[in-house]
Amino acid sequence: MKKIGIIGGGFAGTMTAIQLIEKVATPCEIILINKTATLNKGLAYSPYSDRHLLNVITSKMSAFPDKPSHFLDWVMSQKRFKEKDPKRVANSFLPRQLYGDYLQDIWEAAINLAATKQLKLTVIEGFVIDIEVSENIISILLENELKLDVNYCLIATGNHNPRNPTIKNMDFYKSPNYFQNPWLVESVTNTKENLPVLIIGNGLTMVDTVFGLLENGFKGEIYSISPNGLNILPHGENVQAYSKLVDELDADLSLYELLKLVSKHIKLAKNFGISAEPIIDSLRPLTQKIWKALSEKEKTLFMSRLRHLWGMARHRIPLSSHNKIHQLRMQGELHINSGKLIDFIENNDFINVEYFDKNLRTLKTLKVSRIINCTGPETDLMQLETSFLKNCLLNGILVQDHLKLGIKTDTTTFQLLNSEGKNHSNLFTLGSNLKGELWESTAVNELRVQAEKLAENILKMHDHLYPSH
Repeated sequence: MKKIGIIGGGFAGTMTAIQLIEKVATPCEIILINKTATLNKGLAYSPYSDRHLLNVITSKMSAFPDKPSHFLDWVMSQKRFKEKDPKRVANSFLPRQLYGDYLQDIWEAAINLAATKQLKLTVIEGFVIDIEVSENIISILLENELKLDVNYCLIATGNHNPRNPTIKNMDFYKSPNYFQNPWLVESVTNTKENLPVLIIGNGLTMVDTVFGLLENGFKGEIYSISPNGLNILPHGENVQAYSKLVDELDADLSLYELLKLVSKHIKLAKNFGISAEPIIDSLRPLTQKIWKALSEKEKTLFMSRLRHLWGMARHRIPLSSHNKIHQLRMQGELHINSGKLIDFIENNDFINVEYFDKNLRTLKTLKVSRIINCTGPETDLMQLETSFLKNCLLNGILVQDHLKLGIKTDTTTFQLLNSEGKNHSNLFTLGSNLKGELWESTAVNELRVQAEKLAENILKMHDHLYPSH
């Protein structure tokens, strides 16, 4: 019986397992390994706040590429939504916790289907410390000295913790009042009321963290510091699709020519009272193709000059969330700063934050009770303190792209490339590990397609190698 090992129990890993269960025609064992007991949802859909909303409307959040209304249909079948207008629900931003419940239902249905098809489904809670790769077998080594041998291995590790910002006193990061992982509930609970909280970063995770602090009873002031200040945009209401930009796109456009074309259409749209939002959204189906066509020099230029602007345009939040953040700022409860961190000095009563305020062009200090890192996931594997991926990189099992955004992979088969540039026959990855190859590779829109294609590829490869099965 063939064994398929999946490292990572978030959306990408478990949706691939579900696709395998649905598509496999012969008996096999699927082994899903996750470092926590929470499967399928991952951190994104196991939030600690009811105010954490999806950033995509309901009608676009199906977990299955071939069933576009699957999530909407599931929502409308729930008791509290049965009397609601389906069109209004389809265009609303629902709680992530509800989406987590949806994924849990899908997973439970897959477990039942696996039993019906006599497939062996094994879920292991454990931390992978290394893998050993040979032509036919991949050995997965866990911290409890358990060793699993599988025929195929899928790395679906998702996002890593943010990098610790460089400050004078790097030993500070050992403090119990520093939270490197903002997605854990511990980062927003048991706060001190007499001092502010500092959030490093001003992106989407900062918004979630603010709401988490408020929902868990924090009534003090919240400060946020990042190099660029607050540039989060809301989703517009009743935004019409825009197609004229795509009609003019050419496969051979350079980055400069592409920017010129986008700027042209943004100006044209403004003349008709249309915001830039639909122009940027029209590029979404083509983003991966555009990224792959760029030269390494152009990708480097994009990352240094345009990455922030792209993130601001692409990663927007529901209007209700945007309004709440604005209200908190107006009331003096949330302070957004553009600055550079210099040092964190902790004593028994508080943490003294030293930073350079870019707007005032002066050094400033701030006393806070805790610091939460919301700067975004680390992508450079060599910067990770402990990870089997770092070991794989050092051992030549995998290599990173030149920007260190992800892992070099053949995106037609999802096979990892080794240090000699050759495809592994039985080692695969998807999701955020493909950011260097595809740029956009973290949203449900991309992950559901990757999960289906990867499942099909693994099964095709097995049938080719073992035609008698």
